[in-house]
Amino acid sequence: MAGKISIFVTGVTGYIGGTLLVRLLNHPDAGTFDITALVRNSEKAQILESKFGVKTLIASHAEHDRIEEAVAANHIILQISDSDDEPLTKAILRGLKRRHDKIGDLPILIHTSGTGLLIDDARGEYPTETIYSDLNVEQLKSIPPTAYHRNVDLLVVGADEEGYARTHIVIPSTVYGIATHPLVKAGISNPHSIQIPSLIRFSLARKRAGVIGKGLSLWPNVHIDDTADIYIVLLDSILHHPDTTGHGWEGLYFGESGEHRWLDISLAIGRAMYELGLADSPEPTPFSHDEILKYFGSEWRGYLFGTNSRARADRTRALGWKPKHSTEDLLASIKPEVEVYAKKQ
Repeated sequence: MAGKISIFVTGVTGYIGGTLLVRLLNHPDAGTFDITALVRNSEKAQILESKFGVKTLIASHAEHDRIEEAVAANHIILQISDSDDEPLTKAILRGLKRRHDKIGDLPILIHTSGTGLLIDDARGEYPTETIYSDLNVEQLKSIPPTAYHRNVDLLVVGADEEGYARTHIVIPSTVYGIATHPLVKAGISNPHSIQIPSLIRFSLARKRAGVIGKGLSLWPNVHIDDTADIYIVLLDSILHHPDTTGHGWEGLYFGESGEHRWLDISLAIGRAMYELGLADSPEPTPFSHDEILKYFGSEWRGYLFGTNSRARADRTRALGWKPKHSTEDLLASIKPEVEVYAKKQ
């Protein structure tokens, strides 16, 4: 492509999106990127523009016409915000089609989903033997349309099938680690994930580590830095090897570099709380039904923390992704998170 590569990115004030934006700004080819970030906060937009040299669009996710217009003005779209916002996704897809129809460009969409796509209803009672590989297209196609995230993922793949865009979906698992990059330090991006910090906050509130059921179900995990690397490896492959980079149904990329039981997370939280004098015992106890409703907000949300979701990032690794962290790093990351949230009580 002649000139600079226009990139529109959402979610830069979030955990993954902020980490990815820093990667883009520090990329060896950063001088060839023309980046525009979607932000809702004018103060954060001003910092992004003045301190980091990033152009911004100040708009909410509900301002679909403006987002559609911004998408149509860019060749590459990195959607790192709400993976379940169907109206937002449709606006992005309209922008992609508008660009394709107007200038004949085949724009690129890298969408973010999650391995919640694969969950069952184990409620912590058992591990499953079912493991999904991102190289097994028929297995991925067999996931029911009612699955978590699936409605949006199918729209994204459908755009590729219709031929007006090349689409790719990054599917992280339990993302962990406290982000400490410059956007966090500037007050722009969130430094924390969702899943593990939620269990920590609820455990601190009940003064005892909690677990859903027996905690025997399994999930994959991936460090925040390794997660950001997936997008960069994928982006580099798209830019330099477009004809051999999987897209559409062959463009689903899991993010996992290990696997854990939910019980392992709760045990680590319990040990940290006990060592810090925040609990009388290191042993986790099951959340009662009333506690599930109180802390998680609904049965479904609570039992999500007792589901199985087993995935192997075979396609992602084949692309050249080499994660540096393991499940041991995940467990070691929990005590620092407990310390942070204990101070916020």
